[in-house]
Amino acid sequence: MRFYPDIPRSRSRAMLRDLLVLVLLVLLAWLGVKVHDSVAQLASLPREVGDSGSAIQGGFDAAGDSVGDAPVVGGALADALRDAGADAGGQIRETARSGEEDVNYLANLLGLLMFLLPAAVLLASYLPDRIADMRRLTAAARAVGPDLSPERRHTLAMRAAYGLSYERLTRHTRDPLGDLEAGRYDGLVAAALEDAGLRR
Repeated sequence: MRFYPDIPRSRSRAMLRDLLVLVLLVLLAWLGVKVHDSVAQLASLPREVGDSGSAIQGGFDAAGDSVGDAPVVGGALADALRDAGADAGGQIRETARSGEEDVNYLANLLGLLMFLLPAAVLLASYLPDRIADMRRLTAAARAVGPDLSPERRHTLAMRAAYGLSYERLTRHTRDPLGDLEAGRYDGLVAAALEDAGLRR
């Protein structure tokens, strides 16, 4: 599999495009992490509510300890206060814990979506053409082969003369059809190889 053309200018352009896509993916990942961290900071609110629940329970426990030594009703009153603190504070703590989990889930989800959706669009628009380029380069390298025999040079010259635009041909030869008729194949072969992304 050929990843890049042999021609330096074309190779540089292809590598630059690949690098740009990679940089964009890294930037999207960084953005996803930033969104995650920003949303995750909201988890401090339910955490503080949970701390308030613990404080409420601690207050009821302290009150129960204070009245626990009272004669006759002290033990029952202390137990009732502790139970009330456990119910009220425990319920607040449970709600806060559930809220913190929801915020963390939302942070993870938004961070992933912030990365995955744009990355999927970017890759869906870039990869098909990039894969087609690699297949074209690989097929051209196999078709041309490692050695250019005289017959193969003649075939490549005909392919260039009949298949490439005049603008591209005249970058390599002033008279493409005259060169083909006269058997001067160098310019035509160079144009065909350039079109295939190969160099000899």
